[in-house]
Amino acid sequence: MILLTDELRATLLANGRQRDADHVPVVKFFNPFGEGVWLATELDEDGDIMFGLADLGYSELGSWSLREMEAIRLPFGMGIERDPLFTGDFPISVWAEAARQAGSIRAAERILHARAFAGEVPDRKHAETETRKS
Repeated sequence: MILLTDELRATLLANGRQRDADHVPVVKFFNPFGEGVWLATELDEDGDIMFGLADLGYSELGSWSLREMEAIRLPFGMGIERDPLFTGDFPISVWAEAARQAGSIRAAERILHARAFAGEVPDRKHAETETRKS
């Protein structure tokens, strides 16, 4: 699977030029065999360094290398995958707070989408409140 389409790359690069914004994640990558979820909001002009929320056992905002991610080889010849159905829907600050409170990006995703499905527009405060209930 191609991790970044031209459209995704263009959006990530545009976001990378606006560093002070609280961007909505553009793409979700995941390890199909276990831990490892990344929500990318930005891509540096070098086309390699991405920024977003990464979860390799605990969630953390930071940067990582797209080339290194593409080079990861998993069992059966597989690699890191892109979730083609992912829609970020919420700013990265909301994702980060929900993941911190819930314990993972995957748990945060269930909570945030349940709230959105119920007609609520989660913000950082909603994420904090909901994850405390869990």
